[in-house]
Amino acid sequence: MSEDKEPIRLTDEQRIDWLRLIRSQNVGPRTFRALINHFGGARAALEALPGLARRGGGSGAAPQIYSRAQAEREIEAAHKLRATFVAIGEADYPPRLQMIDDAPPLITIRGHGGVLAMPMVAIVGSRNASGAGVKFTQRIARELGEAGFAVVSGLARGIDAAAHRASLATGTVAVLAGGHDRVYPPEHVELLDAILPSGVALSEMPLGWEPRARDFPRRNRLISGLSLGVVIVEAAKRSGSLITARLALEQGREVFAVPGSPLDPRAEGTNNLIKQGATPVTETSDIVSVLQPIMGIELPAREPEPIGEGPLHDVEPAPDERTRIIALLSPTPVLIDDLVRLSKTSPRVVRMVLLELEIAGRLERHGGGLVSLM
Repeated sequence: MSEDKEPIRLTDEQRIDWLRLIRSQNVGPRTFRALINHFGGARAALEALPGLARRGGGSGAAPQIYSRAQAEREIEAAHKLRATFVAIGEADYPPRLQMIDDAPPLITIRGHGGVLAMPMVAIVGSRNASGAGVKFTQRIARELGEAGFAVVSGLARGIDAAAHRASLATGTVAVLAGGHDRVYPPEHVELLDAILPSGVALSEMPLGWEPRARDFPRRNRLISGLSLGVVIVEAAKRSGSLITARLALEQGREVFAVPGSPLDPRAEGTNNLIKQGATPVTETSDIVSVLQPIMGIELPAREPEPIGEGPLHDVEPAPDERTRIIALLSPTPVLIDDLVRLSKTSPRVVRMVLLELEIAGRLERHGGGLVSLM
């Protein structure tokens, strides 16, 4: 967070409103930010959701809005697990995670929260890890901890588990694909319990959420987003670890890869990363020497707050404006700035039409100010 910006602190009522908004249908992190910016607060945005969906041409049923009772039950369940809800912009929110384009508005954390203020390095790789891969992972995770870094990973089998176990004493962060009470894989419940005394478990998902296949790439953006850099130890040609590497590059993080035998399929992905420009790693100093110069660099934080144009609840696009904007959209992503230019309408009107479509489930937001029709 920039030095001249004081951390925010949500009231209990605001935290309930934020939780209700992010848990409501068709509201993701980017949509949440747009709604807060446009309507000036979560409560006003919640009240606007049915009208937005209707004007956006939804299927007829109003969007499912997370009720106050549901939010209160989730907060109570989190407290029983000693999990804390932290909002973006608050002092305990991880500073580097706050910088990514689709940072979660609310995360739940358990364990020793001070670890999240440490410089972090992610280590990920194959679930079907080789013995050599596990041994090398343990070595670099231990040495990174001794050098003052916390180790981030996804609690998966293989490389992830080895990275966590080797950094238990120095601080490790387990990013969960499901809720805190739905640990995956189930056999790593004991590993997570061992992490919590000096490390952290972190999730953006609701309590009770069973992770699905599409939740793991979503989790991976948090792994890379928390970190200064990502180390890929072993990865086959179509490995989920390569998704983490791609996300890290999009987020401006350093990518490191451990070279392996050309005869081992588990090294095909990492060797290709090195060909594409990833920093090869054969010892921990390869990582530390790249990261130390950038550890103290302050980057501007992203916070969901009004951005200067004022609330948009009084903006009502004319029918011809709405028609022009929708006609310019397709399944191919397009820049919002281009929509403004080509539709010959104001940015406020374009943003309102996009919100209507999004809450109606017809629009998808991408990074870099791109949007497309579903």
